[in-house]
Amino acid sequence: MRLVIARCQVDYVGRLTAHLPLARRLLLIKADGSVLVHSDGGSYKPLNWMSPPCRLDERAVTDGEPRLWVVTNKAGEELRITIEEIEHDSSHDLGVDPGLVKDGVEAHLQVLLAEHVEVLGDGYTLVRREYPTAIGPVDLMCRNADGRSVAVEIKRRGEIDGVEQLTRYLELLNRDPLLAPVSGVFAAQQIKPQARTLAVDRGIRCVTLDYDGLRGIDDSEFRLF
Repeated sequence: MRLVIARCQVDYVGRLTAHLPLARRLLLIKADGSVLVHSDGGSYKPLNWMSPPCRLDERAVTDGEPRLWVVTNKAGEELRITIEEIEHDSSHDLGVDPGLVKDGVEAHLQVLLAEHVEVLGDGYTLVRREYPTAIGPVDLMCRNADGRSVAVEIKRRGEIDGVEQLTRYLELLNRDPLLAPVSGVFAAQQIKPQARTLAVDRGIRCVTLDYDGLRGIDDSEFRLF
């Protein structure tokens, strides 16, 4: 991971435009290729970011002119970071992350769904739990009735972060010609409206789970969207 503290302005150019005025910010360039722009308050989420796969170009600098980072994703969208001054620049090897340890309910949901993947749809079969990727394991890798790969992310509470996490997994998995095309299912006991809207926009199917109903294998307690 590369960590940079800099006075910079940030412009996003793509399906929409966004602008962050000049200020001191934290820039993170992660080993998976993602680039995140953070402030020191207001939210734990980045102000702007570019998910992998993407390319970071540091443009040549002439004396007296700001340096420019251009981050481009596969769709041609750009995150343009104009840097006036760098106060700190360091790189750190964080090693292999062991992954998130889920709480009891979330972990049990994963076990139950793995045992009864048919509740996700007719003809579903399990390929593997904790399917490995370069950025962490997918909760379940399945195949649907057509034999196509389906990545399933399971949460107790479904929020936008979970949809973003599944999106990153899908971007990586769809680079593998042995798996592609890979679709996604976002499964949770409760899914917030904003998360559902984002999931639908990205072609991810949402499944609302009833934990007690699943423990009793009451398929009628599942609502598919």
